[in-house]
Amino acid sequence: MLQFVKLGGSLITRKRQAYTARQEVISRLTQEVRAALDADPGLRLLVGHGSGSFGHWAAESYRTQEGVTSPEGWRGYGEVAVAAARLNRLVSDAFWDAGVPTLSIQPSASAICRDGKLVYLDTRPMQAALAHELVPLVYGDVALDEVRGGTIASTEDLFDYLADVLLPERILLVGRVAGVLGDNGEVVAEVMPADLAGLRATLSGSHGVDVTGGMASKVARMTELVQRHRDMSVWIMSGEEHGLLTRALLAEEPVAGTRISAEGR
Repeated sequence: MLQFVKLGGSLITRKRQAYTARQEVISRLTQEVRAALDADPGLRLLVGHGSGSFGHWAAESYRTQEGVTSPEGWRGYGEVAVAAARLNRLVSDAFWDAGVPTLSIQPSASAICRDGKLVYLDTRPMQAALAHELVPLVYGDVALDEVRGGTIASTEDLFDYLADVLLPERILLVGRVAGVLGDNGEVVAEVMPADLAGLRATLSGSHGVDVTGGMASKVARMTELVQRHRDMSVWIMSGEEHGLLTRALLAEEPVAGTRISAEGR
């Protein structure tokens, strides 16, 4: 079974402190992935991570998400790419230190957007990595845009595109919150397409600077995805609880969080 795992930017960095990684959290999560692989050697994974206080701070300064047209904007585009890659190196190193054989793949090397929507990404490196028992590692990055000049491709954008090609059975979005929170702060156990309109008013944005839309955007995108692939499910869950990621990867159904599906359990 192929699973996608996203380590959220607010989880692996301090999003209110520019360019600051939560190194101890990154190390623990990579070790939890290793524990899952040890328990189930047949587990197939593609991992992505947000850019947190690295890419988002630079992107906010230059408003990269809205487009890149001026010399200053293109300089900012390069700066965002460097910041995102810097965090990716920290994450990649932590995975290798934990014994997880990742192959880091730079999205901006091939990603093309059209007015903010990702329309092309070379998937051959991911497919080759999976075929040879490596774990592809992608991340939120800059992307060329046919309308805006340049923009940001979030990890959810990448997962949305890659899911249509690689067809994972599950996607785990691992962040700081325990799941989608309802009106009273309780975790909503299940979200289906019919529930989305009612949830929009209560879904809050991300902690800290996030140029890619926060929780409301994530839920909407993943709801659209499971409508296209009705046997696929998405889980939004916490990475703060020690050991939860390992249990989620090994369980038939993750043990906690919010499940997004087309038809329910």
